[in-house]
Amino acid sequence: MTGDARGIVIVYTGDGKGKTTAALGLVFRALGRKLPVAVVQFVKGRWKTGERVFAEGLTGLDFLTLGEGFTWEGDDPERHAAAARAAWVRARELLAAGRHAVVVLDELSHVLAHGFVPCEEVLAALASRPPATTVVVTGRGAPSPLVAAADLVTEMRAVKHPFERGVKAIAGVDF
Repeated sequence: MTGDARGIVIVYTGDGKGKTTAALGLVFRALGRKLPVAVVQFVKGRWKTGERVFAEGLTGLDFLTLGEGFTWEGDDPERHAAAARAAWVRARELLAAGRHAVVVLDELSHVLAHGFVPCEEVLAALASRPPATTVVVTGRGAPSPLVAAADLVTEMRAVKHPFERGVKAIAGVDF
């Protein structure tokens, strides 16, 4: 990082696919510039995703998968809430430490929408982060206060998806 670097808050939201993919593209770009990066996955946890497998061997990347799987899978909601709160504690520590040029909070919008973590707490952590840290928040239904606080917001819109034709998630494409 250079002394004049200024971090921004980026939100990738919407009902279309590509939010995590966009964030990981930014991770790839930052790592290419030798910048330290952290990724905290709030929901994904049960699936051994391609990005998780790949991340295990990358220098400069702290990749933390701390979720309990998707909340709609019928599991105990309190288990998901507890995992989300624990992931938020870890994410808040990473933000405050200032060791990473980029911190991705994958599926945090989903966690906020379910009320697992208070939005005000997230906004306070974003506002008090070191100035050179860029934060990327992904997930459907980003709350309006988060959108208002962000410097860049992209909404992914679903136009067509193979799942509508019964095609299941594809390894290497969807996970």
